Amino acid sequence: MAGSASEAPRRYERTAEWLLLSIAFFTIAASFKTSEVLTVGDWDMWVDWKDREWWPLLYPLLTVTYPALSQALFWKHFRLPIGATFAVLGIMVPTWLALWTGHIGWTNFPWTMVWSGTLIPCALVLDGVLMLTGSAFVTAIFGASLFSIIFYPANWPFLAPYRIVVEHMGQLATVADLIGYTFTRTSMPEYLRIIERGTLRTFGENPAVISALFSGFLSVIMYSGWYWVGLKLSELPRVPNAFRRYMGLAA
Repeated sequence: MAGSASEAPRRYERTAEWLLLSIAFFTIAASFKTSEVLTVGDWDMWVDWKDREWWPLLYPLLTVTYPALSQALFWKHFRLPIGATFAVLGIMVPTWLALWTGHIGWTNFPWTMVWSGTLIPCALVLDGVLMLTGSAFVTAIFGASLFSIIFYPANWPFLAPYRIVVEHMGQLATVADLIGYTFTRTSMPEYLRIIERGTLRTFGENPAVISALFSGFLSVIMYSGWYWVGLKLSELPRVPNAFRRYMGLAA
């Protein structure tokens, strides 16, 4: 009886810890998804909008924010290099739920047209650099830059079939362009974009390389700012003592 009585507080404590972790996950997921929708919009959804200039430049740059913030919280309080992966899973889950319920189940768009790029390899590299070095400074320089640089290669296996060149009405186009021509979408004027209209292609034959390198450079600055924000936010609320004891840290 005494043993079962002593186990009850521990069981309640574990339940509270799982509830706290679940609340943190869905809070980060909701705020991260809201930030991604307001900054990136539908650029990562339509397959014909995954161009070689702006998609590898903007998407990893604007989504390195919450992984940096989450890394600061996990690393400062628990010494766990899992913050980036935790945040990226938080954005991938609601993204695919939204695609499945809204664009697949509601509007009947095919999966070949609406799919989101993956950030999981980028997050694993970012956490791996922090785990191996233990330095936020080194992670900001190398990890944040690799987060953006490997984004396009990591998604290339999914994107390569849509980069095949086809002839459409006497003009060369890609399979992704042909899908965009076939499925007409009505939307607001700001979403009627002209893909790959810019000057990045003047710097080289493949603009995706230039975009990825430039995004990697800017991600160093973006990561550093949001890591600092995470450190400041971690000073406001005290982490519950029960959760800190569970992680093996002093209260």
